[in-house]
Amino acid sequence: MKRQWAVLAGTLLSAVWCASSASAQPACVTQNMGVPPGANTTDKAAPFFIDTTGLDFKTQPPTRDPANLNYPRATELADGKLPAAGVEGNYIIGPTHTPAPETIAKDGVPKGTVVSFTISSKDSTVYNPGLIRDDVAGCGNSSIMNTTTTPGNKSSMIVTTSHPGTWTRTIDVYVPANYQPGTEAPFIVIGDGGSAAWKDMNTTLDNLIQQKRVPAMVSIQIGNGGQDAQGAQRGKEYDTVSGVYTQFVEREVLPLVEQRAKVKLTKNPEGRATVGLSSSGAAAFTMAWFHPELYHRVLAYSPTMVNQQWPYDPSLRGGAWEYHSAWTGTPTPNLTVKAGALVPSDPPGVPLIVSAPVKPIRYWFEMGDQDLYYPNPTIPDGMHDWTMSAALMAKVLADKGYHYQYLFARNAKHVDRPTVSQTLPAALEWLWKGYPVR
Repeated sequence: MKRQWAVLAGTLLSAVWCASSASAQPACVTQNMGVPPGANTTDKAAPFFIDTTGLDFKTQPPTRDPANLNYPRATELADGKLPAAGVEGNYIIGPTHTPAPETIAKDGVPKGTVVSFTISSKDSTVYNPGLIRDDVAGCGNSSIMNTTTTPGNKSSMIVTTSHPGTWTRTIDVYVPANYQPGTEAPFIVIGDGGSAAWKDMNTTLDNLIQQKRVPAMVSIQIGNGGQDAQGAQRGKEYDTVSGVYTQFVEREVLPLVEQRAKVKLTKNPEGRATVGLSSSGAAAFTMAWFHPELYHRVLAYSPTMVNQQWPYDPSLRGGAWEYHSAWTGTPTPNLTVKAGALVPSDPPGVPLIVSAPVKPIRYWFEMGDQDLYYPNPTIPDGMHDWTMSAALMAKVLADKGYHYQYLFARNAKHVDRPTVSQTLPAALEWLWKGYPVR
C-alpha cells in the first residue's frame, strides 16, 4: 500500500471519488447522506426503523440538533470554549473551531524524532493474505455502492468483489525528545496512520510534554491495510468487533517498534492508549474492550459505532452498533457457532456495554453535527447514523458509570479537521489524567 493511499483511505469513511468528466466511464455512485430508498421511517415497532426526528435535511449530511430528545442532555459551551480540564460528561462546542496554540510548533520546545518503516502482509500471520475489493477505477467503493443485502435482512451486505490480496503499510514512530534509552515508556497506538487528521499530532505532543500536561510518550501511527468499508482490508481490521486487530498490533507491530525505534514500551495498561478516527476510532474502543489487560485509555474522532462489520456475524448482527444498542431487525435469538452448528448464544451478551461489567476504560470521543448519515444507499438498516451512535454511546456509558467525555461539535463534518485542531491538545490531556507526569 502506498503511503499516499493510506492518507486518502484513512481520512474519510466510505469516500467516493468520481472520475474526470473527460473520462468515458459512467459517473460514480455518490454517497447517499440522506434517508436511503426503501427505508422504514414510519413504524418504530417494525424492523430496521430509521428515526428522523429533529434532522435538518436541507444539508447533506443532515444537520443534527443537540437538543434532539433522542440525544443525552449536554452542557453547551460558549463558542470557542472547551470543557474545563479533566471534567466528564457531555458537552456541545462550536460553531467556530480555531486551532489550539499547542498544535503550532514553538521555538525552544524540544522536538521528538520520528522513525518510519514498512511492513507487508507477506510477513504477517494475523492478516495474511490481505483483503482486496475490486472497484471501478476512479470510483472508490463502487462495488458496494451498487450491491444488495440478504433477502429479509437489510443489515447483511452481499459483497462479491472481495478476494485475497497483498497489503503494505507504513509505521511512523514518534519518540519524545527526553526519552531515556532502556526505560519503559507510555505510548499511544494511532489508527489510520498518515492521515491528514494527525498532521499536528507530533507537534502537539512536543508542546504538551514540554508543558508537563501529558507524560513523555511514544506515538505509533499505524497505516491501515487499504481501501475502505465492507470487503476491504481496512474494514476488516477496524470494523470487526473482536480482539484480532489488537493481537496484530501486539504480536506483529509493537515488537518491531521496539526494535526499529530503540524504545521499550510499557506493559502497564494504564500507560497504553488507543487513538483513531472513523472506523479506526471504533477499532480503538474495540482494542480496549476486548483487551482491557492491555489498554485502558481511548480517544476517537467520529468513531464508527455503526453496522460496518463484514462478513455478517450472526452472533453480533449489528457490528459495533451492538456496543450500545440492540440489532434493529426482527427480534430473534442471537446465534453463535458451536461444534460447527449455529445455536443461540448464551448469554446473549448484547448490547455489549449494557450487558457486561464495567471495564477500566477511560474514553474521550467527538462527533459532528453533520457527521455521516447512511452514506451507502443500499443499507437502510437503522444502524448507520454516526451522530446517533455517539449519542447512544454517551447514554450507555453514563448509565454504567464509565469515565468519559463526549463532545458534540457544531459546524463539524466527519473527522472534521478544524475540530481536531481545536480539541486535540485538551483531549490528550484529558485522556492521560491520573497518569504520572515527570
